[in-house]
Amino acid sequence: MTEPRVSPRVTLGVAVLAVSTSAILVRWSEAPSSVAAFYRVLFTTLLVAPAATLRRPGWHRRLSRRQTAAAALSGLALAVHFAAWFESLAWTSVAASVTLVQAQPVFVVVGAAVLLDERVTRRTVAGVAVALAGMVAMSLGDLLSGGAVGPRPLYGNALALLGAVAAAAYVLAGRSLRQRLPLLPYVTVVYAVAAAGLLAVVLATGRPLAGHAAREWLLFLAMAVGPGILGHTLVNWSLAHVRSSLVSVTLLGEPVGSALLALLLLSEAPGPWTVAGGTVVLAGIVVTARGRPE
Repeated sequence: MTEPRVSPRVTLGVAVLAVSTSAILVRWSEAPSSVAAFYRVLFTTLLVAPAATLRRPGWHRRLSRRQTAAAALSGLALAVHFAAWFESLAWTSVAASVTLVQAQPVFVVVGAAVLLDERVTRRTVAGVAVALAGMVAMSLGDLLSGGAVGPRPLYGNALALLGAVAAAAYVLAGRSLRQRLPLLPYVTVVYAVAAAGLLAVVLATGRPLAGHAAREWLLFLAMAVGPGILGHTLVNWSLAHVRSSLVSVTLLGEPVGSALLALLLLSEAPGPWTVAGGTVVLAGIVVTARGRPE
């Protein structure tokens, strides 16, 4: 790996802080979840596309059909991820939603083993099992004990898990493309496809694209600049300089950061089973990430 000018560890720290604000910004928005997701991805695309064109003129004309297909699959999976996760935040706690959606490394391992025939170590299998046990405990414990947070926590948790599966599909579909395309062209094409997919969802459900208050537009822009540019785009940059297992483990700071922000800014305290189950999930992801061959 080439030595970057900025430490990837510092960059990852900034990225974790940025993505930790995502759930709070979504909660603050009064727009329909699909609309908020669409504008977040659209504004992110509009911010990165000019930089991609300036740095790599004509890059889009060099895409092969196979690369275009991979970009389309990756972008559509990313659209499902955002649509499902944004909606989950309306039904369950921030802590549960963010922890479950961050479990995507577990599903990446499963998908790579099933679809790509990648080698799976015993440690990885153990990590997946621990994470799944934590998910069950988190989803059912508070509900059965009467301490669940949110109007429909099971539904919200299921949506968050769907978001995690879709995020894993996004990673797997875009893996070969990311290896052949520089960062900015890669995220531009994938974000553009994701924005198109989310636009289709908005139009199909009859949600309003216009007429939102100025506050909403500021929140959409904040989602794009913070979690979008300073968050996920920096994470993609870091993957070219450090091991993916380190990135996966570092991103586990997001559920902790989001839960603390939800407590401070939304007065939302997670239930005891969410805390306990979430801790088990995070431990399982750490074991899974460290057990994967690089």
